[in-house]
Amino acid sequence: MTKHSFNYYGYSKDSYIECASLIRSTNRKHITIVHSWFLIVNIFYFLFALFNFFGVTQERAFFYMTYIAINIVFGTWQLAFRKTAEKHRYVSVFMSILILLSYGIFCSIAQPYMPATMFLILLILTSLSYIGQMYIMIFISIMSSGVFILTSYTYKTFSIAYHDSYNAVIAVTLAITLHYTFQRARIAQFILYQRDLQTKNELDIKSSFDSLTMLLNRGRFFSVVEKILPKCAEEFMALCLIDLDGFKEINDTLGHQMGDKVIQIVGRTIIKVMDVNAEGKVVSDWDLNRKLTIAGRLGGDEFILLIRDITTKEEAFAKVEGIMTELRNVKFDGLNGIRGSVGITEIKKEDKDIDDAYKRADDALYKSKRAGKNQINFG
Repeated sequence: MTKHSFNYYGYSKDSYIECASLIRSTNRKHITIVHSWFLIVNIFYFLFALFNFFGVTQERAFFYMTYIAINIVFGTWQLAFRKTAEKHRYVSVFMSILILLSYGIFCSIAQPYMPATMFLILLILTSLSYIGQMYIMIFISIMSSGVFILTSYTYKTFSIAYHDSYNAVIAVTLAITLHYTFQRARIAQFILYQRDLQTKNELDIKSSFDSLTMLLNRGRFFSVVEKILPKCAEEFMALCLIDLDGFKEINDTLGHQMGDKVIQIVGRTIIKVMDVNAEGKVVSDWDLNRKLTIAGRLGGDEFILLIRDITTKEEAFAKVEGIMTELRNVKFDGLNGIRGSVGITEIKKEDKDIDDAYKRADDALYKSKRAGKNQINFG
C-alpha cells in the first residue's frame, strides 16, 4: 500500500511526482499573474508618491521604483530565459516569494507608526499561489514571519510591534492551513486530470492499433495518411500493399493459433525493418513531419505501408525486399517461411487523395499474384 505523506499534501510521493508537470505549469502561470499584479500596484504607488496622492510621500518613490525594476528583471528572466527558469523552477518560486515578502517587510519598516498589513496580505497570497512541499512552505512562512516580527520590534514602538506580532501569528497559522487545504484540493484535481488523460490515451491506443500486431488499424492508418499528404507534398513517398500467400492453408493445416502467430511475426518484422512509429504511443502525439514510415493492418492477412525516408523507387523496393527476406527465413513448428505478394506505387503530386495511389498499389499487388505470387511489383 502506498504511504501517504503530510509533506505531499496527504498524497504519496509517487502521486505527487506524477503531477510534477502540472505543478510546474501552475506555478509558472501564477508567477506571471502575481507579478503582473505586483508590477501594476507598484506603478500606481510610484505615481501616487510622485504627486503626493493618498498620503504617499515623494520619499517613497525610490522604494517603489526599485521594486518595479526588480519585478521587470525577474519577469524578463521568466519570459526571455524560459528554459533556464523551467530548469530552476524551485529557484523561480523561491525568488518570487522572497520578492513579495521582502516588499511587505520593507513596507512595514517604512511605516513605523502603523500596524503592518501588506506583509500579511502577501503571506496569504503566496500560500495560495504556489505549490511546493509542505515542510518547505511551513519553514518559509515561519521564517519570514519571524523576520517581520523582529523588524517590527526594531523599528516600531512596543505596542505597535506587539500588534504586528499578534497579527503575524494569526496570519501564519491561516497561511499554513490554507496552503495545505487549497493545494491538497488542487493536487486532487491534478490526479483526477492525469487519470482521465491516461484513460483517454488508453482508449485512443485501443481504437487506433490492431491488437495482434500493434500496427495502425485500417481506419486510423488512412486518417493519419490523409493528414500527412498535404503537409509533405514535396516529399518522396511510396504506398505499399502486402498480402500473405497461402495464409488460408496455414490456418487450415496448422491451426488458427499459428495463423495469429504468423500475423504477429509479420507485424513485428515490419516494425523492426521499417522503423515505424513505436507501438503504444498515442497517435495524436506523433510528429507527422518526421520522415517515419507509417504501417497498418488492413485486416486478415493484408498490410499497408506509407514508406517515407526514401528518395527513389529503388530504395522503396529495397526496404520492402528486406521485410520479405526476413519473413522467408522464418521457420518453426512446421512453418517453413512466410511469403507474400507485394504491390508498390509512388505517391504522385497529382494524386487527389490516397485512393488514387491505393488503386495503383492494389493493381500492382494483383499483378504479383497473377505472376505466381511471392513477388514485388510496381504500379
